[in-house]
Amino acid sequence: MRYGIRSITMDEIAAQLGISKKTIYQFFTDKDAMVEAVVNEEMRQNEEDCRGFSQSAENAVHEIFQAMDGIEEMLKSMNPQLIHDLEKHHPVAFKRLKQYKHQFLYTIIMENLERGIREGLYRMDLNTDITSRHRIETAFMPFNQDAFPHNKYPMTQTCQELAILYLHSICNAEGKKLIAKYLDDRKKMILHEQKISQ
Repeated sequence: MRYGIRSITMDEIAAQLGISKKTIYQFFTDKDAMVEAVVNEEMRQNEEDCRGFSQSAENAVHEIFQAMDGIEEMLKSMNPQLIHDLEKHHPVAFKRLKQYKHQFLYTIIMENLERGIREGLYRMDLNTDITSRHRIETAFMPFNQDAFPHNKYPMTQTCQELAILYLHSICNAEGKKLIAKYLDDRKKMILHEQKISQ
């Protein structure tokens, strides 16, 4: 997560774990197999988190704010090079990530849209299929160095801005009141945390 995939060797992994490379190869045939296992575990954990946000959220807008907080936490320890490394050097794991995007993420976004419409917070005229697909693609845009060079656009900030833009595009007047409320709550929490750390 911190250094990307390509720059880490099996020797380094063995040294960090305090075991021999031979021991690693008892569990994984090669680096590809290890990367696939890690990607599968990350997706399983992410799936669990998303389901948790859905269950604990006060409403559909709150669910997206909880997801934003989860993504922010993950990005703090994540090298933006990771997705590029997957695509270029580990095609099987990258294909698995694409399936995850277009199956699980599509479903969870669709469920959130349907919930927001039911709760009277999202626009009634939304095409939920197109909106779900649009959200998936924009959620991964911060990893695109051409669109958002990381030295100019910090990933956490870019993700948050894109999520807020998305929310404004789907919310009606009632939903927009909640966006303002949750943004205000976030600002207060950040100020509170800054005071504590001083």
